[in-house]
Amino acid sequence: MLFLNVLLVTAVAATCLAQVPPGSDSAAANSPSKTEAVPPNQRVVLKVGDLQITQAAFEQYLADLEAQQGPAELSRKKLGDNYASMLMLSKIAATNHLDSSPEVVRQLAIDHMQILSNAEFAKLKAQAAPTPEEISAYYNAHLADYDVVQVRRIFVWAGDQASKTQHTLTAQQADALAGAIHHAYTSGGDVDKVIHDTPHNSEDVVADATPLSFQRGEMPATLNEAVFALKEGEWKEFHNGPGAYAFFHVVKKGRRDLKEVSPQIEKKVQAQKLREQLDSLKQQTGIWMDETYFVSKPEMPKFQDRD
Repeated sequence: MLFLNVLLVTAVAATCLAQVPPGSDSAAANSPSKTEAVPPNQRVVLKVGDLQITQAAFEQYLADLEAQQGPAELSRKKLGDNYASMLMLSKIAATNHLDSSPEVVRQLAIDHMQILSNAEFAKLKAQAAPTPEEISAYYNAHLADYDVVQVRRIFVWAGDQASKTQHTLTAQQADALAGAIHHAYTSGGDVDKVIHDTPHNSEDVVADATPLSFQRGEMPATLNEAVFALKEGEWKEFHNGPGAYAFFHVVKKGRRDLKEVSPQIEKKVQAQKLREQLDSLKQQTGIWMDETYFVSKPEMPKFQDRD
């Protein structure tokens, strides 16, 4: 309802600006042979009673709609039908004096406040856009955040009756395979040959065909620091219960350069500056909240998965 009212206000305002006075020569100018020569701000493309909507006004409405909702999936004809219906209903509502009803007045006030709030937020966000110097300074102060590892992963899983999976390895067989993999990489053996020579289902062993790249922080916390602490060529083994193993082989280490990570730094710095601006404005404005009323709901207890 709130969004519909915002569009309604926008539509009515656009209509007032786009209305062509009755008696103008717009009808003649819009004959099929001449429409292409008529400027968009004069070409009438829609009429609702005595309201005449120009091409420029309708296309501005579409642009505003796309800015709020994203690209439209409807055809231009359907959008035109919807726009005409909205204008028709708003005219009827005004004729019936619904615009002065307490409920509509309250909703329009909320919409007005929301539109102004969005406009100010957009202005603050633009002001918070970081300079190239700020982006470079952030990068140099957080170099480790942009470290990258190329790793090849191998996962070994055993099946059980309860899971009803397609695994064929038992826990004991998975343990034995994991032990053979461990022996191979610690002794300079061929890990792929060990996997190939051990009978298993495609669900039992999954190995990356080529190394994958991960930036620091992109892996789960339990893996992140352990893997990034490895040197090139080193392995790390993780054991997650009977018959469940994960092996990480660090193939290469590096760091993303400033040009590559500038977009993500820009978003991060802008968000940080925007938060600081909003916090400062809250302090200047003097916002107070009754903590006994706005108390947070207690967190739900977290339950362990028993499977």
